[in-house]
Amino acid sequence: MKKYKLLDHTADIRIEVSGKTRKDLFGNTVMAMFDLMIDMSGEDKIKGPDEKTLKVTGADLEDTLINFLREALYLFNGQRWLIRHCEPLELTGKSIIVRLKGEQYNRQKNILKTEIKAVTYHGLSINKSSKSWRAKVVFDV
Repeated sequence: MKKYKLLDHTADIRIEVSGKTRKDLFGNTVMAMFDLMIDMSGEDKIKGPDEKTLKVTGADLEDTLINFLREALYLFNGQRWLIRHCEPLELTGKSIIVRLKGEQYNRQKNILKTEIKAVTYHGLSINKSSKSWRAKVVFDV
């Protein structure tokens, strides 16, 4: 079940993501970004997944989210590594440590849906409601 929805935007892709906790929100947001980029339907299990641990910092929670998404996007664009699972281990107002599971991108197996060029600060928001956390993020395509 998707934990995000597409929002109207004139030129780029704007999404709203939800999570029960801040950790869930960060994990769901990175997985939403990969879901937008790659067709991963029918590929729920990875055989022999690779693991990476990332620590990302920022000036505040919003900056940390953007920096985290940018690092994840670099893993795909720069190292051709496809994130299949994200487990946030520790999250503060200025840093996150996550364990990522994934594999090398294979263009015969993993069909590219949308090329995301960058994660932007435009329209960025993180809010807590009575039941969940929500973030709005815009991706430059």
